[in-house]
Amino acid sequence: MPLIPSATKKKALTRPLGVVEGFYGKAWSWQQRIDFADFLLRSNLNTFVYAPKSDPFLRKRWQEDWPRAEAVELAAVARHYADRNLSWGMGLSPYLLYQRYGAAEKRALRAKVARLEAFGAGLLGLLFDDMPGNVDALAERQLEIISDVLAWSRWQRVIVCPTYYSLDPVLQKHFGTMPENYWETLGQMLPQTVDVFWTGAQVCSRYISVQHLKEIAALLQRKPVLWDNYPVNDGAAMVDFLHMAPLSGRPPEIANYTSGHLCNPMNQALLSRYPLGGLAALYRGHAATLSELYSKPLARLLERDLNQFQLQGRAVLESSVRQQMIAEYTACDDIAAAEVVAWLRGEYAFDPNCLTG
Repeated sequence: MPLIPSATKKKALTRPLGVVEGFYGKAWSWQQRIDFADFLLRSNLNTFVYAPKSDPFLRKRWQEDWPRAEAVELAAVARHYADRNLSWGMGLSPYLLYQRYGAAEKRALRAKVARLEAFGAGLLGLLFDDMPGNVDALAERQLEIISDVLAWSRWQRVIVCPTYYSLDPVLQKHFGTMPENYWETLGQMLPQTVDVFWTGAQVCSRYISVQHLKEIAALLQRKPVLWDNYPVNDGAAMVDFLHMAPLSGRPPEIANYTSGHLCNPMNQALLSRYPLGGLAALYRGHAATLSELYSKPLARLLERDLNQFQLQGRAVLESSVRQQMIAEYTACDDIAAAEVVAWLRGEYAFDPNCLTG
C-alpha cells in the first residue's frame, strides 16, 4: 500500500464541536439548517456536517449531481455558515464503492469530490458506515479510496467513518463479520491528519468512558472524533420517544481523549436544541434552559412532559391523553410545538433502512 498523502495539518484546525445530521427518516428543511447556525453560535459550538441518510446524492446515487434547485439550497446553506465563521461539512457515503473501484468509478468519485468542494465545505466526512463489510481486504480497499480523495483535493479536515465504528455486535450482525485487523490496519495506514469517527462501545452509547476512549485511541493510533448518537431517535425502538434530556454520561475528562465531538440530533430540529445543550455544557460550560430556547407556554409543557417523552414514549399514551396533549401544544405560539404535535400524531415514521437503532 503506497503512503497516503496527508490532509491539511491538524494543528491549524479547531476541534469540531456541534452536530452531524446523519439520521434516517424525515430530514431537516433547508431553513431549519440555516436557522441552526444561530443556535451553534449562541452555544459556542462551531460545526455542522450535512449527511442525512435520506439524501440519495450522498449515498446510493452518489455518482449523480443534485437537481439544480437542491444544489442552490445547498450552496446557500454553505455560504450562510461560512459567513458566520462556522465550519460546514458534507458527509459522502459512496455506497459499496470498495466492492468495485476501477477507472470509471475513480473518475466518478473525483468528479463528486470536486462538486462537494465547489459548495465551499471545509470538512469532508468520508463515510463507509451501514454497508456490508465482510469482504476481503476491506481496510486496504477503503484506504485506496481515501488516498485518492486526499490526492485530488485540499480539504481542511477529513474524517473517515469505518464500516465498523463501534464495538457493538449489532454491526457484525447486520453487515457481516469484520475482517481481521480491520481497525489496526486503518490506524496504521491512515495519516495522522485524517480523523476517524467513533460512536462508543455501542452504536447508541449511554455512557462513554475515558478508559474506553484510551483503548480506542491506541487501536486507531489517534484520538477519535465522537459521532455521538444522542439525541437521535430514528431507530425502530426510538421513533416513539423524544430524547429531550440534555446529553449526559460523558465525563468532562473525555475532552482530553477526543479530537472532536459531533452529536447526531433528532428528526425534530427545534426540539433537538435542548438536549444538545449538554454538549455545549460539556465543552463550553453553559447550556440554554428550556425558557431560553422556547416560549414560556411551551417551556412549561416540555418541563412537565420531559420524562414522559424521554422514558415512556408516545405508544403508551392513552388516546384521550394524547389528544389533550395535542390540543395543549397546538395552542402554544411556538413553531417548535408543531414538532411535538407531529410526533404525537405519529408523523415521524420509522425508515426500515435504519438497521442499527
